[in-house]
Amino acid sequence: MDFTPRQIETLERLHKCDFQIVVFPMYANYLGVRRGNCAALLAPVAVGSFKVHGQSAYLVGGNFSARITQQGREWFVWKKEKLEVTQARLDELEAFSAELADLLCARD
Repeated sequence: MDFTPRQIETLERLHKCDFQIVVFPMYANYLGVRRGNCAALLAPVAVGSFKVHGQSAYLVGGNFSARITQQGREWFVWKKEKLEVTQARLDELEAFSAELADLLCARD
């Protein structure tokens, strides 16, 4: 991917806030960002910035999970691996999403 100076500034800002810039091979058309157990895919937009593609996700086995309800309980699932949805995990995902949104909107 070729990035504009503004996009590079955004990536540097994310890195300074402990977001890792990563590649998720299954999503080669997007740039990944990760911190802790959460990740999101970024799509470049025409005005030289990024937007979150889809929504942030909790990682299971290092992969994007889906949130499901099974037998009255909620789970983050990837293939045959699953983690129970807990308040602590939801709080981590919410904090990740909120800070990412703020940093994507911020300007140096």
